[in-house]
Amino acid sequence: MDKGKKALSKQSLRDYSREELIGLMSEMGEKPFRGRQLFEWIHGRQAGGFEEMTNLSLALRDRLEERFSVAGVTVEEKQVSAAGDTAKYLFSLPDGHVIESVWMKYRHGNSVCISSQAGCRMGCQFCASTLTGLERNLTAGEMLSQVYEIQKETGERVSNVIVMGMGEPLDNYDNLVKFIRILSDEKGLGMSQRSITVSTCGLTEQMRRLMKERLPITLAVSLHAPNDEIRRKIMPVAKKYPIEDIFQACREYFEATGRRITFEYSMIRGVNDRTEHARELAERCKGLNCHINLIPLNEVKERDCLRSRAPDIEDFKLVLEKYGRNVTIRREMGSDIDAACGQLRRKFLNRAGKKPEEVKL
Repeated sequence: MDKGKKALSKQSLRDYSREELIGLMSEMGEKPFRGRQLFEWIHGRQAGGFEEMTNLSLALRDRLEERFSVAGVTVEEKQVSAAGDTAKYLFSLPDGHVIESVWMKYRHGNSVCISSQAGCRMGCQFCASTLTGLERNLTAGEMLSQVYEIQKETGERVSNVIVMGMGEPLDNYDNLVKFIRILSDEKGLGMSQRSITVSTCGLTEQMRRLMKERLPITLAVSLHAPNDEIRRKIMPVAKKYPIEDIFQACREYFEATGRRITFEYSMIRGVNDRTEHARELAERCKGLNCHINLIPLNEVKERDCLRSRAPDIEDFKLVLEKYGRNVTIRREMGSDIDAACGQLRRKFLNRAGKKPEEVKL
């Protein structure tokens, strides 16, 4: 086996929780505290190799090197906005797949939007991430590595993480939950779970499963329409998940967790942006503790959807406010780079000659 194939065959210890590393050390005949040390090196200090772990014996490091890696992601491309407050990263994974992440600098701290899958199978008609279908799920370690690499590259701490990049996070449920628990472990980055947002297209059975985890994260639902008729035209996943069931799951989620729901609503010209749509949306949200985030659409060359005109977005917002709904228009960041989800990756794959695949749900 050549060196490259051997490296690929190794399990990355970035996928291991603190408890799993303690168990691994016990299996290898080591004291449990070695597992805690290993966790701190991998997730607290984000060590790039076993040679950095100087409080572990050379013999133990050699044994770990033989069986495992601490491989993460590699920066392939980076785009920085003229304002310097947004950067788009194209990362490659050890097996050659590519994913995207976005770093955003705010007055209150730095946020990173990460991917949970390589590609996506949801098929949304306004998104570039779905153009090649789903290639595979990301492991918890690959999700964490996006945060670690951006912190290393920028030299600044990440204070908020949004799982809203490529992929449907709840379609990769087990790895997502493991990612959240490791990210918030006090011996790792120790990020507050209240600083983590998870987006979903509305996979209701997984939403109900997530609420039982009792994680105080923010749940963001990619709604993008006030009714099933429009939603099914732009989001094939809506054929399986009716909007009324999504709202019922949101009510149950709030009752179980006490965490306000966020609705993401991309404004698409002539499709979902009329005032009657705003009134219908306002009525649907009645009695639910929620926030509506209106998103000026980032247009994708391969898609036919156009961004709503600025006056129409403002009118939409005014109607929602008239009905007493909590609503904002997302501040545009990185509009001069490939900011839309999947755009930079799509350019990379186009150069590599990869063609779009049929989306199957």
